[in-house]
Amino acid sequence: MKFRRNKPQAIATVAFNMRPARGPWGGSSTFVDQFSAYLQYRGYRVTYALRGRVDAIVLIDPRDDLENKTFGMDEIRAYKGQHPGCCVLHRVNECDLRKHSDFMDAALAAASPVADHTVFISQWLADYHAERWFDTSRPHSVIYNGADPRIFHPFGASRYRQGETLRIVTHHWADSRIKGFDVYEALDGLLAEGSVRDVQLVVCGRWPADITWRVAETHAPCHGATLARLLRSCHVYLTASKHEPCGMHHVEGAQCGLPLLYHEDGGGINEAGQRYGIGFRDHVGDAIETMRANYEAMRNKVLTEFPSGDRMCLDYANTLQRMLAC
Repeated sequence: MKFRRNKPQAIATVAFNMRPARGPWGGSSTFVDQFSAYLQYRGYRVTYALRGRVDAIVLIDPRDDLENKTFGMDEIRAYKGQHPGCCVLHRVNECDLRKHSDFMDAALAAASPVADHTVFISQWLADYHAERWFDTSRPHSVIYNGADPRIFHPFGASRYRQGETLRIVTHHWADSRIKGFDVYEALDGLLAEGSVRDVQLVVCGRWPADITWRVAETHAPCHGATLARLLRSCHVYLTASKHEPCGMHHVEGAQCGLPLLYHEDGGGINEAGQRYGIGFRDHVGDAIETMRANYEAMRNKVLTEFPSGDRMCLDYANTLQRMLAC
């Protein structure tokens, strides 16, 4: 007699209002890619449409003009009205201060009433929105970003030895100046002029069209294993992004074993930098020399304190589980 192994029934269905994008993309897409895979491993059914029975909705972004968005706020409100038992987890990862915009905070505030639980991606972002519109008596939590540990890990990473050239890397998919390109461009100039020595600046991704790099090593946008190998070929991660809700770029660097140089106006980035990084404000060259002198200690810190995609997915999954069980 042959026994047929039945596929276990999904324990719940979760709908995301954004599909993960292919190729180099921002943190929202990376999050959806990771968390949707983790939920399926845990026995959930994942969908990107509000059809049939949906037990929970993960609201990634309330805006209607996003390229990889699958359904919007009107659909969520309508579905919630027809199926009040469906719960909504709202992941908040943006703000006007970072974007130099005047619409993001209002869009998040308008979307918030439909949420049963709100997750902010850093304490800095939670405090920012609490000062403006979020009622902290409502269910909420802070879950810091993590990258996929199957890809972003420190195994085989380069290790700086005193007297060698210190390789410092940064990568961004947006070409906006707000990502810190004023600092990266200035550091490129310091290296070209010899004011900072024995350092190689590595820039990956996109950058403003008016920048002409003088000595920086540049790479076209890449992602996944290709990006991780590039990060592991370097020694230190540099971010000068300001008022960043959290970001993924420095997280990917940290998980590849790179201690962090970060701008002290970095917003949520500071929560990582204070554990395994060195901050700077006006003199990035001084911070580089401090990092060079303390590299081994800082590397040990990042290997102990690095962010984790495993932890991030578990925290979100446990939050969803509590919401669905109540």
